[in-house]
Amino acid sequence: MLTIKSLQPILLVCSMCLASMALAIPSTTPENNAKTLNEKYIELADQLKNNQFKRPLYLNSEESSDNLKGEIYAVVNHSFAKVNAALNSPANWCDVLILHINIKYCQASGDKNGTMLNVNLGKKHDQPLEDTSRVEFNYREMMNNSDYFAIQLNAEKGPLGTSDYRIWIESIPLTNGQTFLHFTYTYSFGLSGSIAMKTYLATIGRDKVGFTTTDKMVKGEPDYIQGVRGVVERNTMRYYLAIDAYLAALTVPRDSRTEKRFQLWYSSNESYPRQLHEVEREDYMTMKRKEYKRQQAIL
Repeated sequence: MLTIKSLQPILLVCSMCLASMALAIPSTTPENNAKTLNEKYIELADQLKNNQFKRPLYLNSEESSDNLKGEIYAVVNHSFAKVNAALNSPANWCDVLILHINIKYCQASGDKNGTMLNVNLGKKHDQPLEDTSRVEFNYREMMNNSDYFAIQLNAEKGPLGTSDYRIWIESIPLTNGQTFLHFTYTYSFGLSGSIAMKTYLATIGRDKVGFTTTDKMVKGEPDYIQGVRGVVERNTMRYYLAIDAYLAALTVPRDSRTEKRFQLWYSSNESYPRQLHEVEREDYMTMKRKEYKRQQAIL
């Protein structure tokens, strides 16, 4: 019999929301991909300037019977070369991912079959690794040239029947030293995953909301979507804020960057308390310091 306790691993995966459609490369050359992404930048010009996020960002989510998709387009105030060097590295991705409240551990490793990221998922409080769930992501550099790069992380299997995880990130340079970034992630779930998601939404996720607004107003405030799209939108934003925090912390001395990343990620999340508040600052900082120390010790 499936219970809240037995479904905990899949609930954690659902809360991460890596949603499911296979990510297709939009074209076969960096030049064409850069052109496509630039056209998207032009198309989203108004949304990037005028939105609820108070930053140049556009968020989109989609759902189907067994798939979820979340994506963000954003302008970051860092050069393309800096973004490329920072994100086109498996080890750096572990420093990005560990910022997320549900990521307990990440290790990059390589062999003749390629580069892997071993990622442990857990609860929003301190846990031993044996009580967490592991997902193994294959890291691939898809394209990389002077004005476009793309990488993909994929995992064929996850806990309790989840599968086909895909994380895709691509970017192009803009004028004035800025970069246009596109981040997408997806995953598939079967019957047990669907049951787990419904259980999550009926219990601990019942009152949580996303960022997309409906046409309604509630007590004079915007009415935000709930359900599975709310889940994927919250976590899409959490991962984008992790990327943003990692990039921003590169401006401080190396021995101060880890602490700075934790501070920036938490503060950015608290800019959207209705959607993203989970724990108090000191609880988050204490937990992440321990997790990062554990991650470095095991490497």
